[in-house]
Order: sequence, then structure tokens, then C-alpha cells
Amino acid sequence: MNKSTLNIDGRIVDYISGETILEAARRAGIYTIPTLCHLKDTKPTGSCRVCVVEVEGWRTLAPACATAAAAGMVIKTDSERVTAARKMVIELLLASGNHNCLICEANGECELQALAYRYNIPAPSFAFPPETPYHLEDNKNLIRRDLSKCIMCGRCVRACKERQVNNAISIGYRGSHNKIVTMADSSYGDSDCVFCGECVQACPVGALVALKSVGLGRPWETTKVRTTCPYCGVGCQQLLHVRNGKIIKVTGAEDGAPNKGRLCVKGRFGYDFIYSPDRLTTPLIKSGDGFREASWDEALDLVAGKIKEIVAKHGPDACAGISCARSINEDSYQMQKLFRVAIGTNNIDHCARICHAPTVAGLAASFGSGAMTNSFADFAKAKMFYITGSNMTEAHPVAATFVKNAVRNGAQLIVADPRRVKLAEFADIYAPIKVGSDVAFINGLMHVLITENLYDKDYVERCCTGFEALKAKVMEYPPERAAAIAGVSVDMLKEVARRLASVKPAILIYTLGITEHTCGVHNVMSCANLQMLLGNVGFECGGVNPIRGQNNVQGACDMGALPNVYPGYQRVEDPAARAKFEVAWGVKLPEKNGLMIPQMIEGLTTGTIKFLYVFGENLANAEPDIRHAEHCLASAEFLVCNDIFPTETTRFADVIFPAAAWSEDDGTFASSERRVSRVRKVSEPPGQAKPNWWIFKELAKRLGHDWTSNNGQEIWDNEVSHLAPILAGIKYYRIEEDGLQWPVPSLDHPGTCIMHQDGCFTCGQGRFMALDWTPPAEVPDKDYPMVLSTGRRLFHYHTRTQTGRCLGLNDLLSEETADISPADAARLGVKTGEPVRVRSRRGEVKVKARVTEEVPPGLVWMSFHFREGNANWLTNPVFDPISQTAELKACAVQIEKA
Repeated sequence: MNKSTLNIDGRIVDYISGETILEAARRAGIYTIPTLCHLKDTKPTGSCRVCVVEVEGWRTLAPACATAAAAGMVIKTDSERVTAARKMVIELLLASGNHNCLICEANGECELQALAYRYNIPAPSFAFPPETPYHLEDNKNLIRRDLSKCIMCGRCVRACKERQVNNAISIGYRGSHNKIVTMADSSYGDSDCVFCGECVQACPVGALVALKSVGLGRPWETTKVRTTCPYCGVGCQQLLHVRNGKIIKVTGAEDGAPNKGRLCVKGRFGYDFIYSPDRLTTPLIKSGDGFREASWDEALDLVAGKIKEIVAKHGPDACAGISCARSINEDSYQMQKLFRVAIGTNNIDHCARICHAPTVAGLAASFGSGAMTNSFADFAKAKMFYITGSNMTEAHPVAATFVKNAVRNGAQLIVADPRRVKLAEFADIYAPIKVGSDVAFINGLMHVLITENLYDKDYVERCCTGFEALKAKVMEYPPERAAAIAGVSVDMLKEVARRLASVKPAILIYTLGITEHTCGVHNVMSCANLQMLLGNVGFECGGVNPIRGQNNVQGACDMGALPNVYPGYQRVEDPAARAKFEVAWGVKLPEKNGLMIPQMIEGLTTGTIKFLYVFGENLANAEPDIRHAEHCLASAEFLVCNDIFPTETTRFADVIFPAAAWSEDDGTFASSERRVSRVRKVSEPPGQAKPNWWIFKELAKRLGHDWTSNNGQEIWDNEVSHLAPILAGIKYYRIEEDGLQWPVPSLDHPGTCIMHQDGCFTCGQGRFMALDWTPPAEVPDKDYPMVLSTGRRLFHYHTRTQTGRCLGLNDLLSEETADISPADAARLGVKTGEPVRVRSRRGEVKVKARVTEEVPPGLVWMSFHFREGNANWLTNPVFDPISQTAELKACAVQIEKA
């Protein structure tokens, strides 16, 4: 970088070529230049003129945010001339509609108000404009828009277009009539706004505010606490604005990794579920057809006694536990320890089984590690993307913004998905592959790469094994065969392969569209095959990048809440690993792998599982074939639940423990990019609710084990980081700001942004897997002629246990729909909003149709967020034979107008 110097207020300051005066000053720690229109990392406009500075030798004042720094400049940031100009600008802005600015409390952190106080402007000297019928609207209980306070700085527009790339806001009309508008000058609610709230965070005045925080506090009345978002696996860093022990607003941590200040609708507005009156507040014991309140001692004694009774009569393997991917790492560590140490079984699992267990198994087989290889920081810099089986803009919206940023900066994007997802609008190539055709399609791509000599021969020879077997297999999938299976043209398949080979490295991203199949592990291995063949693993902006669906799926796996590994992926069946944990925990540990969730649930009906402990999971809504899942739960001899709310699953419990929620306990989450970040407590749990780790500790005590750790930090620093080599260098004091990405083998290690570098895979050499395509377990026929596929929608999360209790989110999406193509809608005689009945061999639901070009003919798409229209009344309980992950992405259905 070309560095030089300039003089700011008598201080010699370095600047980097291309920087503005403002950027150079702030990088040097000079904050005497105020701004209103400036928004970091967006194109400067210089429109507000409040940042003007005096440059020696210049006739006019220069806007610091839009003026390039130059060698030898002598700059004054607070001369009399500068101050007079700024005061005039502020007075004009106050007179333009903000004449009550000095007493307004709409925005507790109004930058215009702060400047009015800073420059001692009691009231503007300019005449107020005539009364104007300014637009005021409250949108979906989330955003208030008051155009009387708008200063036309344009920050909201740039936040929407340049940061989030949602393009919902623009500047409309001309001259004195111009204003900020959404689609055709409609309300936010009637536009294509996705309510990410980036505009609210960007607004420097009270024109855009979060309704939940209006009038709830000035900056000096609140504290800001940094934490990690409780929703998807991106791991966004938040600032919780807290007053009197209660969260009143959430903003993005501007310099926090990985999101750099960005949030989505759930991250920004989905925090108030913790204050719901529905919270569980006392232990409950089943009594008749309901529950009665109990003391902690009574409830804990009952559960411990039942465990002892069942173990004595049937052995420890008659007990099983399901941990929670939404709670902190320390809770999952403690639960797996309870089952292994105090009960004596490896029957411990968590909801990765439903989503990303194929990732863990598949990438571990191919690379030696089952985790995302690269970092979210790579997304904005990448030059080529292959995104498959992932609706990122809805499931991982913040990660998607960086992909869109890269595409706007020239990156190529290939999207392969049965639905025309939002990212397809940004794609150079959209490949509408059929549901369940991934292995065939990728084999076809590799056929082209090998036969046209487009693959990375040197990388394959140096870094990989199994190439000849792979080559022999993919030769069975010429483009004609692969394209026919995938439902795309031969020319498109060839073009995708050639495009991928034309840019190096390319980054591959996938989510549950790859994993939730009976061939999920093979799908994951195929992704690994493709990236190794292209030589894209081990490099910045490359690799295989599965994005986790829930906030701590990665962490629950890391903590050993799996039936085959201890914390840090040390194998249960490895005698050396087992001996190590036996010494650390002071017990003899079971030698064989435990059961996976589907086996546990089936075991309730066969009697092999007598005791089931469900921590924070709503199995009765999330498992395929709800009727069967509920039958299994009802068959349990004894069922215990830790939860924060009554759910469809707690109905079956014999004992319910009320648990602390996110922001009610200190701990850590691990995001998809292996980043371990802090989660901080700001509120007390309601009533008698307790931290989950405490509940497990108390049960262990009653089973004869006295554990010493008394909080999340002690559990992590004194146990987890000592026992898991990949986490050895992570201590709480090292992750006070940005977290660290494992492996972190020592206290002086900076963390690992990119895995498998220099051709050194965790397993030695990368392993090619020769794989055949297999169709979904249930395909359309004359009785059930359509395919149902399922997934997530933007405004809700999992089974709505949390988002269903957040003000505003139900207003954005209040019920489930069946998404169908215009062709199928015409055939059925159905319009958007009209009821349809969707049937499978397992059940039926009645929902409204949503007719959309996103869905191809022959496909029905639904989510599992709403109980009444839950897709899991219909889904097929068949599983990947390796990972036991259900085929939630494909089953046969019929649909008719209701």
C-alpha cells in the first residue's frame, strides 16, 4: 500500500492511497470531524456538508468524507470558518422539519441532536417551512417512519442498497419534493422490504426508529452489552442496549466479526421472546392430565431416583439424552458429561442429526474434519461462488449480503437449486436441478472437468487420494445422463463446469438442501470431490462451506453432544481418547458408540429406551411424520424436558425444568466458521428458572458426582479447553471482543481462518469418494404426483418457540403456505391466498396457496414453523444410512383446492 502523510490540526498523519480525509483522520484516532451523511464502507456523497474542513490554499471548504487525502495537505478541522459553516448547516437541518429536535426522544441516539448541543444551537435562526403533510407510518410493530424528521442524508438508501443489497429504498421525486421512498412510494409493509432494520441503524435522526425502543432511554440511561445472536449459525455480533436490566434495542456491532454491524430481521427484532409471559418459571411434575408446581429439590430428586431405578433394572443404555443446539456450549458439554459420567452411556445426541450430521460425517471422511473450511470474511472478497441447496437470503441473510456485495464487485455466481431462490436473481447461471439430483449433477460436472482436462492435476496428484476410482465412476455420468437426471440442459451443465474451472479459487457454499436426504452424506462428499478436483481447498475464498442452521449446532458438535465422539471430536471407540477422559472425569467410560436421535425415538416404542431427556428441542414439531413422533413420545416410560416455554414436546414430559434463556446466562456459541464467541448475561431468568449447566450439575450430584465448576467460564477454561486440543488456546479472556476460530492449539495461536492449507488435510491427503446417484426414497406416482420439499422462511425460526413470541414477527408472517408454480396453480384453479389441501401417505394439512415463479411445476414447498400447517405432518421418516438424517427435502404428495 502506498503511504504518505498530511497535516491535521498540527499533527502529522499517515494516509493510505485512496483514503478520504475523514478516513485518514479516524484511522489516526482524530474524531473532531462530525458527520451525518457518512456511512462506513459505502460510497461517500458529501451531501450534508457538516464534515467540511479547511484545506490550506483551497478557496472553499472541503467535505472530508468525499475528498481524497493528498500528500502535504494542511487541514484544520475546527477553525472559526469551519465552525461557522457547520453551525449554519445544522440550523438549516433543524429548520427543515426538526425544530423540536432538542427535546425529541424518538431516537435515543440522535446524531443531529448531539451536534445541536455540541455547537450550542438553542433554536434555528431560519424560518420554519410551511406545514407539510409529512408521512408517518408504523410498520408491522417493528419500524416507525417519520419523514418530518428526515434530513435526506441518504444513509438509509446506501445501507439498503450497498450493505444489505436489498434495494428496497431509494430517493424519489425531484428538487424540493424529493424524499425517501419504497416501491412505488408505498409503505414499508406493502413494499419488498425484508425488515432487516439496517436503515434504522443507519438513520442519524428520528426518521427511522425501532418501534420497540421508542422513548425507552437516552444513551446515558442505557448500557451496551456485546453478545452473539441466538438465531442462525452465522454468529452475528450484537450490541444489546439495556436499561434497568432489560433489553430495549439491538444493534449490530459495527466492527464485530463476522457481520460488521449487519443484522437480519430476527437478529435485530427477535429478542423480546425472553420477556414473554409464557415463560416456564418453576419446576413442574406431571399430575393427572396436567402438571403441578414443585420445588427444585423435589423435581431433581424424582428424576435422579428414576434414573437410578432404570439403570439398576435395565442398564445405563436404557437412558438417552438430546442436547440443545440453541443453548451455550457449556450446557451441551455438561449434558454429555452427565450421560457419560453419571449415567454411563454414550446415548447423547442433538439436532445436528436432523440437519448437518451428513456434513460432520461427509467432510470428516473426505477431509478429516467435518467443519466449514473457510471464513465468512472470504465471502465479500471471493471471485467465484458455487451455491447449491441453500436459500441464503432467508436462512442466512447476513452471510448472503456479503455474497451480493461480491457479485456487485464483479464476482461470478452459480446457483444450483430446485427453487429459483432470491440469489438466483444475482447469478450468472441459475441451474434449476431437480430435488435429490445433486450427486448426478456434480458427477456430470466432474466428467466435463476431467474429459476436457480442466481440473487441477498438480493439486490432485500432490494432495489427494482415490482419483482413479473417482474418474472411473464419473465416466459413468456423461453430461447427457447427468443432465437428464438433474433436469437441466447438457449445454448448461457443461457451461457450469467450464465457468467453475475458469476462476481459481472458487468458493462452494451449501446448507440443508444438500444434507437432508437419504443420500445426504454422499451429497456432502460430492461437494468435497468437486472442490478437490478443482484444487480449491486450503485457499482463501475457496473451500467447502456448510452454513449451520441454528446458532450453536457447531458448538454442540464441538462439545461432544454426539454418540460417537467426546469434546473436540475425539472418538469414543479410540482407547487412547477414552483413557484420557476416564482420567479427567474419574470414571470408567462406556466403550461403544451410543444411539442417534431416530434410534432413541424408535426405542421408546420398542422399550429399549426407558428414560429420555430432551433439552430445548421440540421433537413433536421438528421430526418427520409428526403423528409417529408423538406416538413415540407418548410411549416413553419417563420423559424429562429442560425448556424456556411449554412446547408441543413438553406435553409428554413427566418432569419439566424451567431453564435460563439466551442473555440470561454467560457462555459461548460456536458459529459455522468455527468461531467461538461470547454470549453475555443481561437479564435474570424469570421466577425459579436456572441455567441448564446448573440443572445437569445438580442431577450429577444426586447420582454421586460432585463437579466443581460453578459457571460457564469455569466449565470452559478449566475443563473444555483442557480436554479438547482444537480448543486448547481459547480462554474467555481471549474472546472478549471477536472470538477465535478453531483449531486454536495454544494460547499464542491466532486461530485458523482457513483449514487444510498447503495440501495438508486433517486426515493427511484429501480423499476422493466414488459415488453413485440414488433417487429419493419416495418419488412421485399417479396417487401422489408431486414432490414436497421443505425448509425455512425468513421471518421465523425452527418451530417458532422463540419468534412466535416476538412482537412484530408474526405480523410479517402469520401462517404457513404451500408454495406452488403458476402452472400448477392454473391446473388446480387456485390463486394466491386460496386454501389448498396437501396430502402425503402420512397425513394432510390445509393451508393457503402461494403462487410464485420461485417454484417449478411439480414441486410444492413448505416450512415447519407453524404447528397447524407444519410440513412435518407430511414428511417421510426415512434416513441417510450413515448419518441417520431424515429426508426432509423430498417426499411424494398430492394437492387439491380445498
